[in-house]
Amino acid sequence: MKRLHATAVSLLAAAALSACNTSDVLQPTAPPQPAASAAAGPATATQPALAPAQLSAEAKAAIARMRLQIAPMVGTTVEAAGPLTEQLNLRARERGIQLAGSTDSNATHVLKGYFSLLSEGKDTTVIYVWDVYDPAGNRLHRINGQQKVEQPGSGEGWAAVPPQTMQAIADATMNQLVAWLAGTPG
Repeated sequence: MKRLHATAVSLLAAAALSACNTSDVLQPTAPPQPAASAAAGPATATQPALAPAQLSAEAKAAIARMRLQIAPMVGTTVEAAGPLTEQLNLRARERGIQLAGSTDSNATHVLKGYFSLLSEGKDTTVIYVWDVYDPAGNRLHRINGQQKVEQPGSGEGWAAVPPQTMQAIADATMNQLVAWLAGTPG
């Protein structure tokens, strides 16, 4: 298990550093297409979301002022990014976060994601890092984690990652983003 953890940390660091200079990105500027049915298997567990009643008035105001731009994603395929982008957009709207397009100059925050796969035997894990930037490009916050693929699809690499895994990553990401905005650990 220590070997898996050390490998995951190494890959995460390498992906985060190398992704800063790559041109292999996905632009989430087009409206997301509906993902394949989630009936293929159960979604993986994520952190519980902060309910609006749990947020302070200050946190609610910060969220209401936010205009979030989702920047190009690095390291994932278009097929894997679709369910992720769709779920991010859904969760942002549910929490009252306004989304800004890629050409919108009024964005208050930019969310940029970096992804990597770790495969060991039959196990596949998606490692992700999201950086939250201000409009000037200063990193304000980092969200990271890993999501084990519970029911791998057919194929190797990103083809083995079902939509539910990417949706769980979107849920965890938005939960952590809102917790950060609310000033709570997460």
